[in-house]
Amino acid sequence: MSLRNILAICLVGLGIMLPVKSQTNNIDDILSGMNLENKVAQMFMASFFGETLNQPIRDFIETYQPGAFVLLPSNLKNPTQITRLTNDIQQTLLDNGSIPAFIAVDQEGGIISHLEDGFTQFPVPSLVTATQNQTLAYQTGQAIAREMMAVGLNMNLAPVADLHTNPDNPIINRRSFGSYPEQVAPIVSSIVRGMQDTGVLATAKHFPGHGDTNTDSHLELPVLMMTADDLKLRELQPFEATMQASVGAVMVGHINFPLIDDEPNLPASLSRNVVNNLLREDLAYDGIIITDALDMDAIDTVYSPEEAAIRAVQAGNDMIILGAHVSPDTLARAIEAVVDAVQQGEIDEAQIDQSVRRILQKKMNYVVLDWQPANPEIAGQTITAYNHTALIEAIFEAGITIAEGELLSNIGETSFIFPANRQSLWQACRNENFRAIGYSTNPTNEEIQWASLAAQSVDRVVVITENAEMNAQQQRLVASLPPEKTVVVAIWSPYDNQVLTPTAGYMITYSPLRELYAPLCAILRGEQAPRGTRSIDLR
Repeated sequence: MSLRNILAICLVGLGIMLPVKSQTNNIDDILSGMNLENKVAQMFMASFFGETLNQPIRDFIETYQPGAFVLLPSNLKNPTQITRLTNDIQQTLLDNGSIPAFIAVDQEGGIISHLEDGFTQFPVPSLVTATQNQTLAYQTGQAIAREMMAVGLNMNLAPVADLHTNPDNPIINRRSFGSYPEQVAPIVSSIVRGMQDTGVLATAKHFPGHGDTNTDSHLELPVLMMTADDLKLRELQPFEATMQASVGAVMVGHINFPLIDDEPNLPASLSRNVVNNLLREDLAYDGIIITDALDMDAIDTVYSPEEAAIRAVQAGNDMIILGAHVSPDTLARAIEAVVDAVQQGEIDEAQIDQSVRRILQKKMNYVVLDWQPANPEIAGQTITAYNHTALIEAIFEAGITIAEGELLSNIGETSFIFPANRQSLWQACRNENFRAIGYSTNPTNEEIQWASLAAQSVDRVVVITENAEMNAQQQRLVASLPPEKTVVVAIWSPYDNQVLTPTAGYMITYSPLRELYAPLCAILRGEQAPRGTRSIDLR
């Protein structure tokens, strides 16, 4: 027996982990070279605080060699810094003879876009669905993946496959691709294909559907009174479409389904009926199943990190996320707890092997095992060179939607009433037939009076609203205008119509990015027609 093997036996007996030698891309060889601790660590997605590896997290990586990391806002500054950080993580693993990691981020587009400074800001997903254009969706997935790969990120905790079925949902809402499964399914699957064809593993979330909840699982456990058959009729359709597109991972949400589980208040993420029976067996999904973060209050107010990790594995999850509020010591205890559970017969080691095999297979498929460092000095230039502005303008051109009524676009002189802090919108729209009236975010009574008077002497009124559903003064402004010749353009919340006086037309743009301006103005000037299909139920 070699000295290394003798040392390995001694160290494992002391609970110390050995580096994993990854000099081969043969999964069987890699797996056979792992001890139990190495294998369990592959099933954990770790996180940490800060823009660099501090000593505690570096020590954790060197000792435990986790299989994945998720970078959160505290870790993300700009392309140069992110590239240096991802390189450091991977090099630290390699220096300890381990396997390169999946390094993930939440880059959904819209309100959850953790890559900000130096990256393209993509519109909310419901705009992409409004285009009903699978090519544009595919190109969006490609664009997101290109920018991620430029900085060493190889896994996206997106797209959201939850339907926007409850307007009172405090956590999904505008993160969703839309309300209608027949519209969402082909778009979200095209996003997945574009992302994965470009080299980034995608994650469909939050299985089996978080869209109809009215509570935030970051704060408490949502409850949905749905059976598995109920879910299949509606909520599961986008998830099944992503599976048909071979999505690399599916994230299970922290939602309780009392009609599926007898155990009271059991989250789907810890439920064998949901994870194994429904997702793995019934839907025949063979990719990576991953939990939502186990430090969310729906979990950590009930279960310790150790207990949650054990239950997650017992439910059938392949990978476990412990998020931003978890210290390296807590991460270590959770890994050790799962190792102990296997040694005590509470978890079958064959199940661990199956999970690690899935993880390694995806790492092989996405060239993670052959990791090469990205160049931090050119990462920002690479992203800039991609220049996805034209793509986003094309999405707006195809997605801006007449939700109610008509545009009255063939009428002459127009009073153009807009938020005064969006002067660039007026510059894009100005026309010899347009008369500009700017108003402050909360329009004053005097501004409302000016707008009302100006509206009397023109043929058409276009009023741009921005989250008027939460702004009583904007509501008063619209109410002061002649409804028969007023067109409302809601450039942020599509729900403004629910609080506004009915008008001749109501148009929604889903997102207020500047790439909106040129397509919107062309529509308002009558140069092109709005082509979008309403993707959100506005009832």
